[in-house]
Amino acid sequence: MFYADYHTHSSFSTDSETPMEETIKAAIGLGMKEIAVTDHIDFDFPDPAWPFLFDYAPYRAEVERLRGIYGSQISILLGVELGLQRHVYGEIDQFLKDNQFDFVIGSSHCVDQCDLCAPDFFVGKTKEEAYEAYFEDVLYHVEHCPVFNVYGHIDFISRYGGYEDKTLSYAQYAPVLDNIFRALIAQGKGLEINTSGFRYGLNRTHPQVDLLKRYYELGGRILTVGSDAHKPEDIGADFAVAYELMKEVGFADVTRFQNRMVRK
Repeated sequence: MFYADYHTHSSFSTDSETPMEETIKAAIGLGMKEIAVTDHIDFDFPDPAWPFLFDYAPYRAEVERLRGIYGSQISILLGVELGLQRHVYGEIDQFLKDNQFDFVIGSSHCVDQCDLCAPDFFVGKTKEEAYEAYFEDVLYHVEHCPVFNVYGHIDFISRYGGYEDKTLSYAQYAPVLDNIFRALIAQGKGLEINTSGFRYGLNRTHPQVDLLKRYYELGGRILTVGSDAHKPEDIGADFAVAYELMKEVGFADVTRFQNRMVRK
């Protein structure tokens, strides 16, 4: 398996204080061959205290500087994690036209202009209603804004809502999940295995294994592994589990990217 972390954050993200160089050095220390720096862009994030925006020019300049220092030890990809919301598709399209990236994660951090980390979206909804609404929103993004390479932590909803039971199974949401996976495959897009679920106390990856198996059964083969690290010590966290899960499901290796294209 090709050892790479394709979901990492640095101090360019509002929710991290880690210098990008520390992220790169941590990956080198683990013997990684490649790392994607994927800091947050979430246009019109509902909480103004968390703007989740960065200036592209200094961001790219820092990646280029670090390539100059560490490029012989590790491949560094210029990436971004885009928060997908229906009313900001125009801003997203323009941002990607204006700026060059190697790799783009599409993620759902908000639904109906509500931050999923806050309670508003979940008020008056059962867990099943909230999760169904979330997955329908994911499907809409895949069908109408497929500007990403992989969808990030696709069952992200299971972290939140204040529900005592945080379980989520493929069987509960099979129709909408199948539509999501088929749409991803038809668009030439993929999934990530995001290991941060272990750090959030869920004791599983995002997506969990039954969702990943169904994606594979339907023909999905584009897959990356990411820690979603915001601190150096979380780079590559629980990757042994993720790689074992990949092999269990049937994936031969992770997918690599360059210039937003699958790298052969």
